Amino acid sequence: MGVYHIVLFKLKPGVTQEQIAELEAAGRAMVGQVPGLVKFDFGPPLASTAHRALGYDLGLISTLEKPEDVAIYAQHPAHLKVHHVREKICDHTLAYDLEF
Repeated sequence: MGVYHIVLFKLKPGVTQEQIAELEAAGRAMVGQVPGLVKFDFGPPLASTAHRALGYDLGLISTLEKPEDVAIYAQHPAHLKVHHVREKICDHTLAYDLEF
């Protein structure tokens, strides 16, 4: 069974597109570095349903091979870099892990 690690972000006021691009690039760079991470998707809510997003501006889905990979992912230096960038530009985050 795999795991979807889903994170939603509420951005701080004044965040630039360059800062968002930095977050995305750091996330994409994890693929191939973090054991068990097989895919990384990132972006804003779908325009037609954005009104249901409760103020969350962006989201990501990291696809992991198995539940045990979540702990490896959480402590990996590449993920900690993403976490550091996130702290600079986000007011709130919501994380949810879903086994599939």
